[in-house]
This record gives sequence, structure tokens and C-alpha cells, in this order.
Amino acid sequence: MEKVSKIKNSLISWRETNLSEKHLVGVLSLLVGIATALAAWLLKTLIHACQYVVENVMIHGEYTFWYLITPTIGIALAALFVRYIVKDDISHGITKILFAISQRKSIIKAHNMWSSIISSAVTIGFGGSVGAEAPIVLTGAAIGSNLAKAFRLNQRTMMLMIACGAAGAIGGIFKAPIAGLVFTLEVLMIDMTMANIGPLLISSVTATALSYIFSGSEPLFALQQYEAFSVSRLPYYIILGIVCGLVSLYFTRGMNHLEQSFKKKVKSWWVKIAIGGLSLSVLIFIFPPLYGEGYSTITDLLNLNTATDPTAEASLLANSPFEWLGISAWGQAHLSWILISYFSLIVLVKIVASVATNGGGGVGGIFAPSLFVGCLTGFVCGRIMNIIGCNIPESNFALVGMAGLMSGVMHAPLTGIFLIAELTGGYHLFMPLMTVSVVSYLVIRAFEPHSLYAMRLAQKGELITHNKDRSVLTLLKMDNVLETDLSTLFPEMTLGELCKVIAESHRNIFPVIDHEGRLMGILLLDEVRNIMFQPRLYDRFTVSQLMTSPQAILSHDMAMEKVMEIFEDTGAWNLPVVDSDRRYLGFVSKSKIFNSYRRVLVHFSQE
Repeated sequence: MEKVSKIKNSLISWRETNLSEKHLVGVLSLLVGIATALAAWLLKTLIHACQYVVENVMIHGEYTFWYLITPTIGIALAALFVRYIVKDDISHGITKILFAISQRKSIIKAHNMWSSIISSAVTIGFGGSVGAEAPIVLTGAAIGSNLAKAFRLNQRTMMLMIACGAAGAIGGIFKAPIAGLVFTLEVLMIDMTMANIGPLLISSVTATALSYIFSGSEPLFALQQYEAFSVSRLPYYIILGIVCGLVSLYFTRGMNHLEQSFKKKVKSWWVKIAIGGLSLSVLIFIFPPLYGEGYSTITDLLNLNTATDPTAEASLLANSPFEWLGISAWGQAHLSWILISYFSLIVLVKIVASVATNGGGGVGGIFAPSLFVGCLTGFVCGRIMNIIGCNIPESNFALVGMAGLMSGVMHAPLTGIFLIAELTGGYHLFMPLMTVSVVSYLVIRAFEPHSLYAMRLAQKGELITHNKDRSVLTLLKMDNVLETDLSTLFPEMTLGELCKVIAESHRNIFPVIDHEGRLMGILLLDEVRNIMFQPRLYDRFTVSQLMTSPQAILSHDMAMEKVMEIFEDTGAWNLPVVDSDRRYLGFVSKSKIFNSYRRVLVHFSQE
């Protein structure tokens, strides 16, 4: 260990002497791109290996009831791995990145470079109804954070390296370099400058290029048929955007509510596995497309062609209890409404399947679920419009529906637009993609100010945002602005004793505490100025008679944004700070906050 430490220190010393930080950032962004591409390839390989075990070792032949059992096995294995090996909470990967940027000085634990890969591969490979993208984004961010930490870079540069890791992860797993870039700008970063775009591009393009080498240049969802955009259909795309915004609202609020309820009501970890596994098995039995990521269903809907395959629509009901409806004479006559009902129900219960997977102990993200729900939403809307005679290209609607849901759920319209274009090769549909994404985003913003990722942190006041003022306030901590050089008083002290304290103090405000350190009140110099020079009164008055209550009392763990709200509401310039037992800790002044704010803002905005 000593030898490794010496080598590391020598390397850092050489870097500080021979390599500027600007050049180091360029080198590190390249290394992050390479590492995230390898991590994405490893995750895909492990998922395919688990799927091979399920399909060729555990299951032989056609669809069997084993498919209802394997997701529970995957959830259990992931839960055991996290509980006994990782020994840390690794769920909600992107929320953890936001928290690291906001509250942990961009530090992400080292185990996140591998723990999410293993746990999510087992979860998804065995049929868990979640996606692999959020875990790989957390992995990429952890790679960037720990690489920057190893070279002892400052917090601002560590934040950039986290962004490079996230951009590389998106580029590597989706083969979508532009989406990787805009994802970090919209979802993760607080105020990017042009100087930071270069490293992000290096990581994203490097990871994408390596992903092409590993798995070919074909997009994830190759679009084999499409119709060119027609301006006459623009109103229909606007309607789809509104529907996607409302479904995004349901997805966001529903998933958040279910997660909170599951967490509060079920405490035992093995009961969570049992309930999550059983719930998921029942849902998969009724709706087989809920098995795994659902990418095969997306591919089927994007390339559905009844002209060349008359049985294609009926096959969408395969292996479900509704299959017999599709082949019956009555079912064939009403197949469109059966499919609309079937996929609408899947849209409603997909959040339950995802929460059952993650709540039960599995590890996965909402990228894939949002793409899946968006595709189904677009298809259902297109089919309904065709039934009433609108002549809608359903594959186009299924494609842009994915962008609409992703834009709404993540509050990231640019990410939705570019990701779907790169995922499908549907660059010719930029106008519909932009229309649906923007409308969906505007609709959900009218109801929800934060994305599903940011909602948990926003409720605690721990969210760093794209608003620079709020972002800088979030970076400020109470310890940075706490003033502890004020002289304290006791209630029983006389005016004479008070005058001695005043003579030795350089402040005009004095906290009054009891002998256990709890705050009793404050005393202002202005309140005693008219009697402090009258010795005959020195024994007549005590501090308890002269002290007043502060205009407000601040808690030591209060967010700085809340602190500023209290200052504005009270009109105060100085307020005391106490701990949870009301013990006095110090004072915070508005001027000190302003000075700290300016310093952070200057540092934060430097190119």
C-alpha cells in the first residue's frame, strides 16, 4: 500500500509540474469516455448472460410459468448482493448524482463504479421491469468523481467529471452522443459554460465510438418503416404531446407515491422481496410485455406492418390471458379496441411493476419504463385517431410518444428529442419530436415543478438547480456563514456586569443563554445605550429584564434558501442559530451571506 501511495503522489506531483488543469481535464474526459464505454459493454454483456441462463438453462422450450418465477429470483439475488456485499443503498442512481452535486461536494462512493452494474444486470437479466440506463449513469458519474478525486481536483472540476461520466454513460449505452451531452446540461448540471462543453463532448463521443466498435453501428430501435412529416398532422401531434404530458404526470406522481408507500409500510427486507416478487409475477402473467425492459415490444410497435403480416397485431397479445380474444372471430372484429384496452392497462400498471421491482430489492432505473410507456401511449393515441378517421402513421406516433414521455418525466425536452432521434435513426421526424416533447414538457411543468429524479431532493430543500441564484445558495452551508465571536450573557447578570462585557466586545448584539447553553433571548446594544452610563442603575436591572426575543431562530441544518426566505420575511440582519436541543451555536448575518454568495458566484462562474 505504501508503494502504491508513493507512486500516486509522484504522479500527482508530476502532473502539477508538467500538466495544466485544462489539459488534465481533457485527458481525464477521454479516460472517462473509455471507462464508461467499457462499463456499458460489461453491463449489456452481463444482462445477456443472465438472460441466457434464464432462457437456456432454467427454461427449455416455449413460454412457461418459469417466466413468472425468474423475476423474483433476480430481485432476491440483487437484494442479497446489496445487503450483504455492498452494504449501502444504491437505488435511485440519478437522484444520488444530484445529491452528490448538491450536498456531498461531488463525491460519489467508489463502490458505485461496479455495484450498480452487477445488481442491475441480475435484476434486469432475470426479468425485472426496470431499465439499465440509470445504473450505468451512476456508474459513469462515480468513475468521473473518483478519477477527479484521485488527482485531487477541486469541487468544480469534480462536478464536471461527474457530468463527463454521465454523458459517456448515455453515449455508451444508447450510442447517442448528442443525447449524452444534453442530458447532463438539462438533468444534472447547474450552469454549464462553453469551456465545459469540450470535455463533455470528448467523453460522450469517445464512449459512443467504442460502443460502435463493440456492438455495431445499428441504432437500438432500427426504424424500418415510417411516413414523412406532414404539416397537416401537426394538430394531432400537439394532442399527442398533451396526452404524453398528462401520462408523464401520472407516471411521476404515481411512481413517487407508490415508492413512498412501499418504503413506509413494508420494513422487513425479506417481506419486501416477497411482496415485490409476487406482485411482479402476477402482473407479468396478465401482461407479459412487463417482463424485462420491454424493448422487444417497442421494436414490434415501431415496425408493425399488417400489410405484410396480417397476424402481427394478434401476436402482440401472445402468451397473455387475452390471447384467445385475438384469435376468436369476435376478437378479430374488435381487435383494435382490444389492443387499445390492453396497452392502456399496461401503461397504468407499468409503474406498479417498476416499483415492485425496485421496492422488492432490485436495482434499475426509469429510462426504459418511460420509453416503454411512451411508445405504448403513442401507439394507443394513433390507433384511436385512426379509428375516428384521422389517417395517422401509428409507428411515427409510437416513436415520438417515447420522446414525449421522456421529456415529461425527466423535464428534459432536448434529451427526449435527441435521444429518440439517435435511438431510432428517426432524424427525419425532428419536427414531430420537437412538437410532442415541448408540449409534453409544458403540460407537466404546469403541475410539477420538478422531475421524478429531483422531486425527492426538492422536498428536502437539497436540490441544486439550473437557477444560478438558487444553485449558489444551495452550495452555501450554515458552517460557512456561522459567526461565533459574539459574547454570551446569562439572564441573572446585572447591568454592571453587562457593561463590562460590552466594553470588551466589538459587536452590538449579545445572545442570552442559560447554564446549559440553551438560547433564552438576545440583547441589543441600542436597547441599553441610554442606561449603561448611569452607575446608580447597575444593580437595579438584570439581563433577563433587558433581553428581547429574536425576530426568528434558525436551525443548524436549515437550507440556505430557507434562511434567506426568513431574512426577507422578518427584515432582520442578524439571527441566532441553535441545534435540535435549542443550544446556542452562533449568529448568521445577512451581510455575511451576501459576501459568501459573491465569492461562490465568482468562483462558480469562472471559465
